[in-house]
Amino acid sequence: MSLKNLPEPQKSGLLLIDKPADFSSHDIIAVCRRVLKTKKIGHSGTLDPMATGLLILLIGREATKQQTAFLTLSKTYCAVLKLGTETDTWDAHGDEVNQLPVPPLTQAQVEEAAKKLSGLIRQPIPFFSAKKIGGEHMYELARKGKEMERRYNEVSVEWRKVQLTKPDEIEFTVHCSCGTYVRSLGFLLAQKLGTTGHLTALRRLEIGPYSVQNAFDGNLLKGCETAALYAHVEPVNV
Repeated sequence: MSLKNLPEPQKSGLLLIDKPADFSSHDIIAVCRRVLKTKKIGHSGTLDPMATGLLILLIGREATKQQTAFLTLSKTYCAVLKLGTETDTWDAHGDEVNQLPVPPLTQAQVEEAAKKLSGLIRQPIPFFSAKKIGGEHMYELARKGKEMERRYNEVSVEWRKVQLTKPDEIEFTVHCSCGTYVRSLGFLLAQKLGTTGHLTALRRLEIGPYSVQNAFDGNLLKGCETAALYAHVEPVNV
């Protein structure tokens, strides 16, 4: 179905989606455009294909005008960090690039390492990220094998849970400012513990006051009727 010259959507507002793994955020937006029969859809910040969880879509002109406000909201994630193996993407979708032994760890050591990464921190931006250099996404440059200098940004981080679940695995929940790469936090935490690592799972739980508990299951999008999906569009409230 062509989406050219379609009118404004039947209803403007927010659509909370629980994104499944192995779909890009743009895949979800494309399906919603077809179901809702409109092109006018924005977002509040994308998720990596491996990641699951809350994706807020902005439906219609009035909602998309608020995109900047939504992009600056803080976020909450839970993740699983595998220690000892580093990938080029710092998650399970990447290729292995390094291995280091994992020292014997205690829960107290893990908590102390996380404490050192709390508050305002300087984090490395993954080479495989949507950050642009000279108008081109870093992941595009990385796929072409282009050399890039490591770039950094400052973010605010609050560790709400950090648990050593296996000798080489840590589960954590983190509340952070916009611009945070949780993959980077996992990599930095592994470094603080004297090894390396990558994320094997990542789920976004909250964006500002919005929770994934109230989101529409993204697995059901393709079979959803237009009216049924519009019923889940709610008013903008930022």
